[in-house]
Amino acid sequence: MNVITGITSQWHILLLKRIATCFSFRAELIEDKGGVEITSDPKATKGKVMFIIKEQGKLFVVKFHIVNRGENCMKLRCSQKCQIDVSLLGESYAVEVHYKVHHHGHFPATMYFEFCPEADPPGSAKPFCIVRELEAVVQSGLAETLGPESPYNPKQNRRLRPEKRIVEEGVPPERLSIYLSVRPSVRPSIHLSLCLSVCLHTALSLSMYLYVLRRVLDSQLCMKNYTECFHLLLHLEEIQMEVDIKKYDLYGKTMTLDKSNKKLLILKVPGVAENRPSVLRGDTLNVCLSEDRNQPITVYQGYVHRVELDRVKLGFSKKLLQKFVSNMKFDVEFNINRFPIRLQHRAVELAGQHGLGDVLFPSDKGTGHTALPHLRSAAYLENNPEQKAAVQHILSGTSKPAPYLIFGPPGTGKTVTVVEAIKQVNKSKATTHILACAPSNSACDLLCERLLGYVDGHRLYRLCAPSRDLRTLPQKLLKHSNWNEAQDSFLLPSRQSLMDYSVIVVTLVTAGRYTGMFCSAGVGKGHFTHIFIDEAGQAMEPECIIGIAGLLDPEKGQLVLAGDPKQLGPVLRSPLAQLHGLGQSLLERLMKQNALYQKSQDGHSGFDTRFVTKLLRNYRSHPAILTIPNELFYENELQVFANQMEREAFCHWEHLPKKGFPVVFHGVMGKDEREANSPSFFNVTEIEVIVSYLNKLIQTQGKKGLPKLSTNDIGIITPYRKQVEKIRKALNTVAELNKWKDIKVGSVEEFQGQERKVIIVSTVRSSVNYVKMDQDFNIGFLSNEKRFNVAMTRAKALLIVVGNPVILSKDPTWQRFIRYCELEQGYTGFDYKDAEGEEDVVSRLASLKISSDGTQPCVTLSDLKCSYIMCLYDSLRVCV
Repeated sequence: MNVITGITSQWHILLLKRIATCFSFRAELIEDKGGVEITSDPKATKGKVMFIIKEQGKLFVVKFHIVNRGENCMKLRCSQKCQIDVSLLGESYAVEVHYKVHHHGHFPATMYFEFCPEADPPGSAKPFCIVRELEAVVQSGLAETLGPESPYNPKQNRRLRPEKRIVEEGVPPERLSIYLSVRPSVRPSIHLSLCLSVCLHTALSLSMYLYVLRRVLDSQLCMKNYTECFHLLLHLEEIQMEVDIKKYDLYGKTMTLDKSNKKLLILKVPGVAENRPSVLRGDTLNVCLSEDRNQPITVYQGYVHRVELDRVKLGFSKKLLQKFVSNMKFDVEFNINRFPIRLQHRAVELAGQHGLGDVLFPSDKGTGHTALPHLRSAAYLENNPEQKAAVQHILSGTSKPAPYLIFGPPGTGKTVTVVEAIKQVNKSKATTHILACAPSNSACDLLCERLLGYVDGHRLYRLCAPSRDLRTLPQKLLKHSNWNEAQDSFLLPSRQSLMDYSVIVVTLVTAGRYTGMFCSAGVGKGHFTHIFIDEAGQAMEPECIIGIAGLLDPEKGQLVLAGDPKQLGPVLRSPLAQLHGLGQSLLERLMKQNALYQKSQDGHSGFDTRFVTKLLRNYRSHPAILTIPNELFYENELQVFANQMEREAFCHWEHLPKKGFPVVFHGVMGKDEREANSPSFFNVTEIEVIVSYLNKLIQTQGKKGLPKLSTNDIGIITPYRKQVEKIRKALNTVAELNKWKDIKVGSVEEFQGQERKVIIVSTVRSSVNYVKMDQDFNIGFLSNEKRFNVAMTRAKALLIVVGNPVILSKDPTWQRFIRYCELEQGYTGFDYKDAEGEEDVVSRLASLKISSDGTQPCVTLSDLKCSYIMCLYDSLRVCV
């Protein structure tokens, strides 16, 4: 008998996959044959013995009984670790597998039994094999609570949307109808839309149609093809958005009448609080009666008046309100908001019309060296030469007409530098007008809050979109915003009133709402002397152009882009648009493709400070946390300037594998799971480990020199939405964590630009089978350096990473991090080096040269009734 054991679930699956490839069918491997029967206790189901161990360290025994009921005597071949030659004829032999596991997780093994009938002459008979899989699951009661609520079933009964329809226009929110009537004038390429739509709605390959457009997609971006190229990429993105939004459609849902406003109906939308789907005030949904099947179907358009947790309030036509009764069932269609896309189409058109070539494709012609100005009231910058240089060059305009770039790695004070530059520019001339933009409301709010102390409050304006929820605006910014209490809405200010402000802070998309207003009056181009875009690396290039085209004078105006091309970029839906450059920000394109923004090749290190400054002083993290990102992404140039007391707060925590090294990698053998019809993954074993660390932090905080912790001091990062959901459920389930149930748990994207004293990262992925999926859809941590970089650089004093080292080590970036933790003795948990023996298992099975008819050489070994075989686990052994 050959006994071959495996270690990790991912290699276990890979092993069987390779064997199954040789045999074509897994069923042939596990079936009893040749008169030999193999039973087990616990009983095997379809060749797999699965059992749960609820107590760590407790011995669990799996018994196999082998009986030869055939007429021929059989010989069992055993592994080389145990020399056995057993002849079976009507006899029963027992094999025991002993499990004694000291960690939570999934622990598989593969039992391979080889039989050879005795024949004359010897060796003339064909051997065969029987395989049994084992998997021990070591879990707590919490794991059972968090496990799959129902089996994963990706098949959903999605229906085709009715093509023939009669649309009943809904009622938009009061005052918002003014904004809805203002649409950017765009002349999109009709032939592109038609061609791409055909691709979408037919079964034919996209490549068959793209030959018409290949010239555009494959050509290098320049001002000549700028508009055409981005029109095409935006069409690709929009088509994918339309496909993706349909997966949220609902069927047979009821609505209720809003008691506070009888003109509105309330619809429950699970996931809307997490933007799954994204629904904002002013957006539209379509509903039709579920029982209505005869086309043309009457579709009622509903405007979103308010979003509240998991429900939305909708304004429909009087026709629907008059026929509405309780328990009436509706099918619901969600729509994308095309307004941002339309603004981007218009922006790339305006880029050509307003001559932005020297801004978007800059050169150093006409750019000379000028004396740098003295900075007023900025003594603190004397301690940071990079920040000071950036502010001085922006103030002097050394780069014009080229943009000035602030390359701000994590924790280096990028936003502080932007704020100081705005302050200095604002003080320099009374005629200065500054437009400060960012891709998100949160980034704009932060920028505006920091400017409050330096810019006259009567000259600073936070301009918000009418669709924004007032509850998301910081209270201190309310009086500086366009909120109108009487109208209960953010209102569009007049052109003249906007021109009276020195500094306007606005998101890029909202800035586009007013571009037309400025341009139509002939005052847009040149009114703003400086345009700052913070977090520029997170915006698609056409999105960046919204805040520039029509507003920036390409000759006199100064554009400043601040961000980090090494961190997360824009979030895209279309893989094809991503492939051809839409996922690359203007900031990243300039730094990658334009010589002005690259390090000099003449032997002198550093960037040309006339055009770009790289900030080097990190004010956030302990040096141990910073080491790997600094090495992999920032050429080891970052310097540690974080407050010593804060950064060393956890250096003597008793639960560190090594004192003085506040970085932990906890190796876990978990399992990728999905449930119901959600495609997102979760890993219960990793959650058990996270809960364990949170309990340790609760028990030790405020003791032995450790700081007291609040919910705002801890963050939990994970790349999968379902893991976020499960961790939040755990925080609400475990009684000891009740005070910390409001800890922020979110994706890497949600943590970009943020920091916490303690960061815990759950990587989730524990199967090689899904790694390719992550690569194809740009999800998870593997093969995504930017996502890794952001996750690893949020912590100030303690970083704990929980994951499967075998899977993660397949990625060179993660391999370097795990190796670093090992060298510094920061690794704990499962000893993953044991798992490397699984490669040998695959090789040994491959060397047997098994064929589908079972033919292979037989080796006869000496007789032995019972023996112990020590396997790859120190906690697993096989007794024969």
